[in-house]
Amino acid sequence: MQTKILLDESHIPKAWYNIIPDLPGPLAPVINPRTLQPVTPDDLLPIFPMALIEQEVSTQRWIPIPDEVRDIYRSWRPSPLFRAYRLEQALGTPAKIYYKYEGVSPAGSHKPNSAIPQAWYNKQAGIRRLATETGAGQWGSSLALACSLFGLECTVYMVKVSCTQKPYRRSMMQLWGAEVIPSPSEFTNAGRTILAHDPESPGSLGIAISEAVEDAASHPDTNYALGSVLNHVCLHQTVIGLEAKEQMAIAGTYPDVVIACCGGGSNFAGLAFPFIADRATGKQVRCLAVEPASCPTLTKGVYAFDYGDTAQMAPIAMMYTLGHDFVPPGIHAGGLRYHGESPLVSQLYHAGAIEAKAYKQTACFEGALLFARSEGIVPAPESSHAVRAAIDEAVLAKEEGKEKTILFGLSGHGQLDMGAYDAYLSGGLEDYEYPEALIRASLERLPQVNV
Repeated sequence: MQTKILLDESHIPKAWYNIIPDLPGPLAPVINPRTLQPVTPDDLLPIFPMALIEQEVSTQRWIPIPDEVRDIYRSWRPSPLFRAYRLEQALGTPAKIYYKYEGVSPAGSHKPNSAIPQAWYNKQAGIRRLATETGAGQWGSSLALACSLFGLECTVYMVKVSCTQKPYRRSMMQLWGAEVIPSPSEFTNAGRTILAHDPESPGSLGIAISEAVEDAASHPDTNYALGSVLNHVCLHQTVIGLEAKEQMAIAGTYPDVVIACCGGGSNFAGLAFPFIADRATGKQVRCLAVEPASCPTLTKGVYAFDYGDTAQMAPIAMMYTLGHDFVPPGIHAGGLRYHGESPLVSQLYHAGAIEAKAYKQTACFEGALLFARSEGIVPAPESSHAVRAAIDEAVLAKEEGKEKTILFGLSGHGQLDMGAYDAYLSGGLEDYEYPEALIRASLERLPQVNV
């Protein structure tokens, strides 16, 4: 038995929720990496349109979604909410488990929620081409889709190890007209510098961001688009949580815990932020961000100013970080291999408003296997982290003999990640836990900012 809670298109949110007015204290300023002074809108104009810059710093709680964006959202939104009865039965738990499924989008993940508006705002600003990075390919394929819909060219710097692991995501981007470049590459100064130091570099999101930012900054007809971390990206993703709240109300319940995987933070923000807002009305809800043990930004990083990229071209932000030149192992959850964390998510974690947990990848794939055999959906490796945490919460409820309502985000499907599942099923999947000494060494190279 499986319960699917659907909304019709009239329930697509008409505005995104901006958590900035409801944060525990003001956000730290974002710093220009060249001047080491707070950034101004003019500093960002070479790579972003003014509309997105305004969203980045807005203190307006609700920001209207353009009609043209909502029209495209209708292709898959509102996304379904399921109750996982079969998983509950497999676990023998008294917990009720719900999941919000974003794999129904054309790109198979939550990423189009931000790719569509970013492409639209850039089109309105007269931009011809967008440059971006991608880890596992979900963001790159989403931006490729968005650019094809609005007649923009798209260049994607794809982390080299993921480009090898996930060839069909590369094919998807190319199908939608994007140029895909394995990163680090010979196309940019940032890429050439990395390759000169380490010709066999597997790449990282920090490196790919450096290449994409350099590309955009050096071409007047090109802007940069980021798939996570930034405030406006987290903002766009809140359609997930806003819909989920309405669907949970239809089901006649409310979550005790909200769980989502967390790399740069936009997926977690999208589901959790609208529930965090409910605390002002007296609601009691835990929000749990789940990350890989091989890239434990929240659980082992430090809260400090750091560059958003490896080449020190992107702005410096106050966030949890493992150091901008941290290169995590080539785990299959490539979308979670980022050295930093969204400043918004970071501030909430630093204030104790949210929780974080890290898992090794074999435990996550074990959970994904149980989920797939119970619910019939193959989770993306990134999403498997949320699956694992939800299973553990349900098992704990069984051990304690307590009822509990769990909501987790299934941020995408894993149908293009069969290489990872093949490795797991054959016993060839390795666990990585990044050595503390290497993390400490990376953190010694943080920028010195005095504001």
